[in-house]
Amino acid sequence: MSFITLRFLAEPSTVNFGGKVHGGTVMKWIDEAGYACATSWAKRYCVTVFIGSIRFHRPIMIGDLVEVEARLAYTGKTSMNISVEVRSGDMKGGEMQRTTECLIVFVSVDSHGRTLPIDAFVPGTPGEMALAERARTHLEASRTAAGVASGANA
Repeated sequence: MSFITLRFLAEPSTVNFGGKVHGGTVMKWIDEAGYACATSWAKRYCVTVFIGSIRFHRPIMIGDLVEVEARLAYTGKTSMNISVEVRSGDMKGGEMQRTTECLIVFVSVDSHGRTLPIDAFVPGTPGEMALAERARTHLEASRTAAGVASGANA
């Protein structure tokens, strides 16, 4: 399976000091949806190795219906780049709005924590191809930034 959508209600127990759903709770939901997507693809245990470009567009209100969609965007030999989009809205209005998005990377590991190879994902639609290109571009930018930060390009 190359994508999954988790749905639930935003509960009062997730409230922050401003009366909205806490950003850390949203990040937890993102990680859970990413894990479900990665594990379904790899068919083994996976771990998060990177979360990047997280963007909070608008708050989630208590009582909103929340959808967290994780979609496989790009695979390496052992890594899976997953795009996650969070949408929410008042069920009475029926309109869902994007609230948060990010890219997350998982790897499949054995019982000793060593990475294992995974099947390659081949994008089949124009939307999947665009998403794969976005993930590749982000990955390259992250690697370049890491090299500059470590002094490798100095």
